[in-house]
Amino acid sequence: MKFRDGMWLVAADKRVEYAEHIYSITENADSLSLLCPTKHINSRGDTLNCPTLTIDLKAEFDGVMSLEVSHWTGALRREPNFQLFSDGQPAPGSSISSNTSGTSLKSGKVSATIDQDHHNFNINFHASDGLTSLTSLLNRSIGCAYSPPPGNPKEIEDMSNIEHYVFTQTEIGVGESIHGLGERFGAFNKVGQHVEIWNEDGGTSSNLAYKNIPFWISSKGYGVFIDTPELIDLEIGSERCCRVQTSAQSQRLKWYIIYGPSPKEVLAKYSLLTGKSPTLPAWSYGLWLTTSFTTNYDEKTVSEFLEGMKKRDIPLEVFHYDCFWLRAFHWCDFVFSEEHFPDPKGSIARLKGAKLMNKVCVWINPYIGQASPVFAYAVEKGYLLKRTNGDVWQWDLWQGGMGLVDFTNPEACAWYTGCLEKLFDIGVDSLKTDFGERIPTKGVAWYDKKVDPDRMHNYYAFIYNKICYEALQKKYGADQAVLFARTATAGTQRFPLCWGGDCESTAAALAESIRGGLSIGLSGFSFWSCDIGGFEGLPHPWIYKRWVAFGLLCSHSRLHGSNSYRVPWLIDNDAKGPESCTGVLRSFVELKRSLMPYIFAQAKESATMGLPLSLRAMCLEFPEDPTAWYLDRQFMFGSQMLVAPVFTEEGDVDFYLPAGTWTNWWNGNTVKGPGWRKEKHGFGTLPLYIREGTVLVLSQRRDNDGEGFGHEWFNKGGKVKLYETKAGDKAVLVDSSGSNVGHLKVGEDGELQGLEILRGDWQV
Repeated sequence: MKFRDGMWLVAADKRVEYAEHIYSITENADSLSLLCPTKHINSRGDTLNCPTLTIDLKAEFDGVMSLEVSHWTGALRREPNFQLFSDGQPAPGSSISSNTSGTSLKSGKVSATIDQDHHNFNINFHASDGLTSLTSLLNRSIGCAYSPPPGNPKEIEDMSNIEHYVFTQTEIGVGESIHGLGERFGAFNKVGQHVEIWNEDGGTSSNLAYKNIPFWISSKGYGVFIDTPELIDLEIGSERCCRVQTSAQSQRLKWYIIYGPSPKEVLAKYSLLTGKSPTLPAWSYGLWLTTSFTTNYDEKTVSEFLEGMKKRDIPLEVFHYDCFWLRAFHWCDFVFSEEHFPDPKGSIARLKGAKLMNKVCVWINPYIGQASPVFAYAVEKGYLLKRTNGDVWQWDLWQGGMGLVDFTNPEACAWYTGCLEKLFDIGVDSLKTDFGERIPTKGVAWYDKKVDPDRMHNYYAFIYNKICYEALQKKYGADQAVLFARTATAGTQRFPLCWGGDCESTAAALAESIRGGLSIGLSGFSFWSCDIGGFEGLPHPWIYKRWVAFGLLCSHSRLHGSNSYRVPWLIDNDAKGPESCTGVLRSFVELKRSLMPYIFAQAKESATMGLPLSLRAMCLEFPEDPTAWYLDRQFMFGSQMLVAPVFTEEGDVDFYLPAGTWTNWWNGNTVKGPGWRKEKHGFGTLPLYIREGTVLVLSQRRDNDGEGFGHEWFNKGGKVKLYETKAGDKAVLVDSSGSNVGHLKVGEDGELQGLEILRGDWQV
């Protein structure tokens, strides 16, 4: 949303009013309220016919401060709102002071100072020690706008045909980069981009995003969370090259500035605001296999796939039934297609009993096609969203005549949960919560009359996933719930996990997926996956194998396609050998299984701190390295392992090693960073380097024993490897339930301490 035509002119279709003068400052215990006229006040007469903006600054907690801009404060505060501070709000620790520089509000490590000359509009956000300036709101940086521009003030009597916006413009420093804003598949650094925070089903190859998160993080050590679920429009150095402009069609705009100073600290504080990801059960980290989407499958097909994986010695943890477990045109009424699955409960029990997989996931969405008898029942009970004229809201996009479950109706929520519980009774352990992006805003009326349709569009993702996640928790326990979600908004990280949506089976789409995973990781999400091999199209064997190598080093790993299967033997006509599709998949599944002690420990730390497990952007581990803020073709798996996927059939790959000594996983060679490297890899490897100071615990490979992935790994034997370690370096040991069982530590004599915790045959 551009409000100007270059630097000198206002956009032809806008009228803009800027806060020009800080007329008064009202001090409260932990806040400042600024009254800001839209012209300089030099005499009493200047106060007439003059719009004002109110700017409220509040100390929230250490390192976090909120700013709210309001034009007309009598406007209703509509719902829904993000559920903040779900674990309680820390004490603010604020103070207010005045000196020759101006008036300052302090919130622990971050402060805001208002310039002493109130005609010189300047609100500077800085570290409280005064050593670091973060960003500022300068001249013409806060305002409101009308479109179309009213001819005179009387026309504002009727706002029905006039759009009203509030905006802020924060300064971008020289060399500063901006990241995050959810799962975005374009350029990693967002400077120069126009971004709309509005959930859409657009695949991975467009500017649209399934998971729009109104939070961005800066290379200068701070982040900004925009506290509204409505459409947010961001011009990131794309209207004024030196500013991030945030605007909303509203009378208010509120955001939080979060100071680290490290990016890890920024994410940790952001997670205090919007919530943390809980840890996930051990089995979820294993390999997931699906039926794919529009493929022909039934009980016989599923059995053949599972038996084929076992025959080829590829351990599988989860099997997923995609959409057509349901009857065509009936999505989603929770009834297995009797033609294809005449005895779903018995079938699932037999497959689990044969130890062909441990868990079952099924696809669902929040829509109901009118062909299903369930649709008529939901209409009768008032469980579906309605139009303002009383009709049920319907359209034919996706399912013929489908309606949308109205989760603002408590009875609809209870009914939906009951439907899910019937699936659990059949043997379903997990849910793929697909869709939830195409939520209508025009001419609809939610059951809860306080709900504003525009705010509900993005927020629907939160309540949809929350209901499904809590149903799983109720059935299986708080630590056993797992979703595979496509849509998200701020706070949805509390209901893990999510995947990257519909990607093509190309090298470009592989790179898109990596950028999406990096961006969502910088938006407060700890766990993420993608469709290994690509969703659309039939992947060439080389693409499949390169994607397998990457996908098994994501936090979660799923083989999934659209109109073609993803079992490896169908990709390359069941070729044999270590570099066949089967051989590559087997070897990388074995690699991930051996890494489970490391993964358990890193997952717990990631969830506790609000960090991504994988994909973790390089800048989180190496924030002082300017290059790390621009690396979007590689990532860290946890804090100690560097991964660089390969994008060519030939195996040529360029990647960057930050400062330190790095050890090649495959051959043990060490390399000194910082610097770029060029390597060539076959299909059985990719650049995988271990950071100096790593104590890496590796479990033994075990067949699928029905106990769950990595069950009691510390009793089974394995290896402990030391990588350029020194005294004090350690590995935290976490069991498959997420409980700490101790740690291994390098002593002053270089010997490893704590080995008595491990039982079985262990080698150091």
